[in-house]
Amino acid sequence: MPFSSIPNLIVHADWGTAPGKRWLARARLNSAGRYLAYAPEPAGEPQSFLLRQKAQAGEGAATLVGFDFPIGLPLAYAHRAGINDFLAILPRLGHEQWSQFYETAALSTEIGIYRPFYPSKAGNSRQQHLIEGLQVISIDDLRRRCERAHTARRAACPLFWTLGAQQVGKAAISGWRDVIVGSNGMPAYLAIWPFSGILEDLLKPGKVVLAETYPAEFYTHLGVRFSAHRRGERSGKRSQQDRAGNAVQLLDWADRIGVIVAPQLAAALKDGFGASPDGEDRFDAVIGLFGMINVILGNRPAGEPEEEAIRKIEGWILGQ
Repeated sequence: MPFSSIPNLIVHADWGTAPGKRWLARARLNSAGRYLAYAPEPAGEPQSFLLRQKAQAGEGAATLVGFDFPIGLPLAYAHRAGINDFLAILPRLGHEQWSQFYETAALSTEIGIYRPFYPSKAGNSRQQHLIEGLQVISIDDLRRRCERAHTARRAACPLFWTLGAQQVGKAAISGWRDVIVGSNGMPAYLAIWPFSGILEDLLKPGKVVLAETYPAEFYTHLGVRFSAHRRGERSGKRSQQDRAGNAVQLLDWADRIGVIVAPQLAAALKDGFGASPDGEDRFDAVIGLFGMINVILGNRPAGEPEEEAIRKIEGWILGQ
């Protein structure tokens, strides 16, 4: 069943480590009560991102924004650091005793509770260094529960790892420091799910509600499939051909649940978002948007965790 109060604007950002790797896709509620989804566009400057989405939604409207970077801390790390409330600690990160939190450790000997991100560059770096530096038993202790493998998806990259194609650490640093907190602290109009409460309850007039997403989780929800790996060729979301191969399924999904797809977005889906390297980022921006709409329209539960420690410290992936 759809939420009783649905946001005027839904935005999903595929948040890469470099500005050119950051794309957003939007859907706006029209006068007939249907969402109109638009083609992706560059996400723009981080510190004004949330305020720009609030302005786009209009005066007194609710906005739901999804990001594909982690929001929350692994329990094993939080317990060692004495943290029992993620929203309470977030504005303090980067200041006072936490002044080095966002400074990625260059050497394994620099890793610690107050400097957990590693490494700052490629070299003789291993995830074992994080395990030893943060004094946990396994790398899974540095994954939040929502990031661990399940039957439909492999495990996500651990939060504090900042190396390789799957690393999420640098995106989290940019997202927490520059987007959520910014130079003036967390804005009063912002609520972060699930830390701030039940999603449906948070979608109030004038509010911007932020949620964590994981496009790979949404692939299953939306019926996205990729061909088997081909030796010497790009495959999966990195392949324009594979992305284009999901156009019919995604357009059928939109038609079935009543989402209007703008002509430019329909063309981009059929084209696989072009041959340039940013095609995969634009694809995931749209997948994230569609997955969020799927939740708002009641086709998938938001997935609020029952355990208080998960709601207050680790957070959750929308729709999981």
